[in-house]
Amino acid sequence: MPQGGLDWETIAMVAAGLSFAVIAWDFIASRSSGQRSETRKGLLEVAWPVLFIATMGLLLKFTDFAAVLLLAAVITGLIWLYDAKFARPRRASDVPEPVVVDMARAFFPVIVVVFLIRSFWVEPFKIPSGSMKPTLLVGDFILVNKYTYGIRLPVINRKVIDINPIRRGDVVVFRYPDDPTVDYIKRVVGTPGDKVTYNRKRLTVNGEPVPVQATGFYTDAELNYLRLPTFTEKLGDHNHQMMILPAQPPVDLALVRQFAHRDNCEYNDEGFTCTVPPGEYFMMGDNRDQSSDSRYWGFVPDDHVKGRAFLVWMNFGDFKRIGNTIE
Repeated sequence: MPQGGLDWETIAMVAAGLSFAVIAWDFIASRSSGQRSETRKGLLEVAWPVLFIATMGLLLKFTDFAAVLLLAAVITGLIWLYDAKFARPRRASDVPEPVVVDMARAFFPVIVVVFLIRSFWVEPFKIPSGSMKPTLLVGDFILVNKYTYGIRLPVINRKVIDINPIRRGDVVVFRYPDDPTVDYIKRVVGTPGDKVTYNRKRLTVNGEPVPVQATGFYTDAELNYLRLPTFTEKLGDHNHQMMILPAQPPVDLALVRQFAHRDNCEYNDEGFTCTVPPGEYFMMGDNRDQSSDSRYWGFVPDDHVKGRAFLVWMNFGDFKRIGNTIE
């Protein structure tokens, strides 16, 4: 928890606890008096939605957003269906609709629409780190195309329809292999069967050096405004910007972990060579020497890929970045 502030989990727990207390108090009061005052009605109209939203938010600690949306849709849909089929026909005409039913009826269609859009069309993400500089900056809000590579079943992320293959040079969002609840974004530098070498800051794929051309310098505010050399790199069909930190080694051997297919990689002080196994991909950041990527934690399975990043739709610190396409 940041010093001097509350994190979202604490806020959600407090909100859920207070809302539950209000609902419990109303339940006890209703059993004794039977008549609900306007004040209690107003409190309930706030308490039920707050309890629902806070509970769904807390579940994000244990699963991803798609699973929470699906659960929320199921809960609100069942409440709405139960009331329509069983409770409403038996309810007297002068008895008001329960607050929880009104909430479910209002939330259900919205949740379903959001779930379908995020699962099959586009999903928004926020860039949390500088590993993809200068292509993507901290604070960029991006859109990810969910159907470029095929149709996947939500939550279990199983592909049922193939559309396009994942290509070298694509910028993709994927579930981090060491913790699938965390999303990462990197560039694909190796597809199944590729032999990827990064030696003395030069990238080679299948024995062919990746073409690069110096373009200037990037002033990195996170490194005390150090000016870092930038290059245009042609990887597959993509011409994109990348940069290096000359003082940093190509790979920090102390940070290399044990991972699946670790024996497919060879490391030394000048870099590494990895052969990508079937059904997996090798990812690297455009900020080549300041990126935690496949050289350290291994390959990314196909079923971990969420989609291809294609657009920056917002950056509150730099409005000029709005609308930038992602190469």
